Amino acid sequence: MRFSRIRLENWRNFGEVDVPVATRVFLVGANASGKSNFLDALRFLRELVIPGGGFQKAVLDRGGVSTIRNLAARRETSVAIEVEISEDESCLWRYRIVFDQNDNRSPELREEAVWRADKIILQRPNRTDRTDQELLGQTHLEQNIANQKFRQVKEFFESIRYYHIVPQLIREPERMTTIVNEDPFGSDFLNRVSETHASTRKARLSRIQKVLKNVVPQLSGIELWKDRRGTPRLRGKYEHWRRRGAWQTEKDFSDGTLRIIGLLWALQDGEGPLLLEEPELSLHSAIVSRLPQLQYAIQTSWDKPIRQTFVSTHSPELLVDEGIGAHETFLLYPSTNGTEVFPCANNDTIMKELDAGLSMADVAILRTQPKNLVQLSLALKP
Repeated sequence: MRFSRIRLENWRNFGEVDVPVATRVFLVGANASGKSNFLDALRFLRELVIPGGGFQKAVLDRGGVSTIRNLAARRETSVAIEVEISEDESCLWRYRIVFDQNDNRSPELREEAVWRADKIILQRPNRTDRTDQELLGQTHLEQNIANQKFRQVKEFFESIRYYHIVPQLIREPERMTTIVNEDPFGSDFLNRVSETHASTRKARLSRIQKVLKNVVPQLSGIELWKDRRGTPRLRGKYEHWRRRGAWQTEKDFSDGTLRIIGLLWALQDGEGPLLLEEPELSLHSAIVSRLPQLQYAIQTSWDKPIRQTFVSTHSPELLVDEGIGAHETFLLYPSTNGTEVFPCANNDTIMKELDAGLSMADVAILRTQPKNLVQLSLALKP
């Protein structure tokens, strides 16, 4: 199962978005163009259904409706997310949530609907909701007693994973005032590795080690161990002038080494959609250019379906791979009415340039860079 279409209305940067999405998606845009906010819409759907989450918490954790709502919204002030979920090119489900805030500035549903294929099986507000407005403070999706007919949608949203590993948080998780379970930034990363079933953990680390031998040649081994206090630690054996080398812990690893370990672990963690935020950070450009191939290789190294991935980037190196298709790449352009999202496949000029031999990096980065970039060095001159 995967997302096949995403519609956003008044969601953060976006006034209106309606795009079909493939098994692999690249979001390309300048800083503050909305790449992270696009991914956040899918994170929001996950947070509706995970334990400890729910509609109220998902909205309030983002600062409330007024913070989420697009600043350019005028007549229609509600926020909407609608997604289609497909399998084998057939649309199985469609889910739509529309919300605003009530007179007490609390999040309130304006609409919740579920379709199985073309048949609608949930439409809210219903008669019960109209007699008790408090019921509009929760989705039926997050309630097991109410989602029996479409629990597959709930389980699919729950399978979404988001990773944006911050190396400093792996080295020093105490930087976080509170350790968050499944923290996408990595403060609990080593705990999650430790809690993974031993055979699964061994297989994943073995694949990671095979890749690291090519990326960090002097690193000959990697393993999880626990120190005297029982704290999970990651250590690697580095070969150097000593005959047997020496073990170093994650505190000694470079940012790039920790980022690639986190990325490789993420690619093996779960089967649902994977959201990756700028995976090129801290990595050598030569490695970045091979990330799309690496992503495919590591996911085909065991007998599981290729999972859907959404990648935000503004790295030309990441986009030079000839296998990246125009239907997989979206350009984000900020405008006065909100960021607009353009599939490259819908642009005849881009298609002609690609047919002429240009790479996706050539056509995408130039079109999304800031217009006044040439004035950057002159900005502070008197």
